[in-house]
Amino acid sequence: MAAGDGAGDQGRLIVAARPDSPPMERHRDHDRRVRPGTGWNQPVEPARDRPRQPLPAAIFELERDPARDVAISHRRAGAVESGRIGKTPAAPGAGAAVVGERRAAAGAAGRPEKIELLPAVGAKTMVGLGHGAATGAARRQREGEQPRRHGGEKAERGHRRLVSRRRHAHKSAMAAPSDPIEIFDRTLRRRRRDRAAAHFRNHAFVRDHMVAELLERLASVKRDFSRALDLGAADGRLGEALRARGLHVVAADSGFAFARACGGVQCDEDRLPFADGSFDLVIAAGGLDMVNDLPGALTLIRRLLVPDGLFLAGFAGAGSLPRLREALLAADLAVGGAAPRLHPQIDVRAAGNLLSRAGFALPVADSETLSVRYGDPLRLVADLRGMAATNVLCDGAPPLGRVQVAALLAEFAAAADADGRTTEQIEIVYLTGWSPAPDQPKPARRGSGTRSLAAALRPPSRL
Repeated sequence: MAAGDGAGDQGRLIVAARPDSPPMERHRDHDRRVRPGTGWNQPVEPARDRPRQPLPAAIFELERDPARDVAISHRRAGAVESGRIGKTPAAPGAGAAVVGERRAAAGAAGRPEKIELLPAVGAKTMVGLGHGAATGAARRQREGEQPRRHGGEKAERGHRRLVSRRRHAHKSAMAAPSDPIEIFDRTLRRRRRDRAAAHFRNHAFVRDHMVAELLERLASVKRDFSRALDLGAADGRLGEALRARGLHVVAADSGFAFARACGGVQCDEDRLPFADGSFDLVIAAGGLDMVNDLPGALTLIRRLLVPDGLFLAGFAGAGSLPRLREALLAADLAVGGAAPRLHPQIDVRAAGNLLSRAGFALPVADSETLSVRYGDPLRLVADLRGMAATNVLCDGAPPLGRVQVAALLAEFAAAADADGRTTEQIEIVYLTGWSPAPDQPKPARRGSGTRSLAAALRPPSRL
């Protein structure tokens, strides 16, 4: 074989090098190329003439991929901000929000409450959805080999909007614990009192009984008063009776219609706008059982009084409406769960402790039972609505359905007497307290007694 021929044969065995591959642009889609001379960022489909090389593993992927991390709730799916393990987020609390459900109470079956579980502010690491160590990496590699269908810029804009909203929600949720916890809906209470103002006197038999009892107790006090505050004035009957005794009366009520009719001030009992020492008598007939901050309200009332000023109050306490409570519970159980339909109530012992805690001197708390009879529970509910005493809880219960109303009627009728009428009871708690003063009588020092109580109680001996 000649040398030239050998060189030619050897030359035929050498394959010419292929031209260099066009430059690659690292993009979230991973499979778009840029041709020289066609302009920047103009994608073309990948070549089909040779197999593709596998992309790098998950550690080299983008840190933020809104089209991949999606949180799914019962309403819709939305992108969630994600990051690498050990990666500090840009701002505290700007993490992923997870939508969950919980039960409002153990007995409230079938009433889910939506909550947002947000990460703590001090958290330094964050793990997004789909960040599994092995299976997640393989899944992302397979996704990287398939062309993306969604535009990157549009997904990024949606991602930025979502993160902005989530950060705002996180700040609001973290600020919520500093707000006072309220049981009663103030706005709903005002609306209920405004609704009842037009025909209040047709249903106010319970408050009329309180007013008569409070006036009788006031008459037993052997001292004169000049300036009085009628707290929870309602229809103004109590204020009229006090004016008839020669007192200057200021009316206050949480309802606008009641306050306007009495020419008074609209305010809540725990947000009184009066100056300290403005009155020597404060009297409240009803309403204190619907106050969010009752200890704070009693403290404000004590501050409104001059030294040795008197406070009298009456309200519905614990043990009220037992038959209606049982009937409502049976109505809710007929559909599978209980619901908050009656207010939490204060017993007489707790009321006395609240008076002492508020700083009143010589506190007294007592109660009486008022019995009423109804043949129809719906008539009882109508009277409660007419006296503005229906449910004003913040987390109130939904209206009763037909099945529940039927169960309510049956349970209430089962407790009826021979004449077909059911006896309902209302427990009224009365409070009496004095603003502290130096000249008030004080209890003797403990251990200062000189006689034995046992000797005083011992029956006299017979000769």
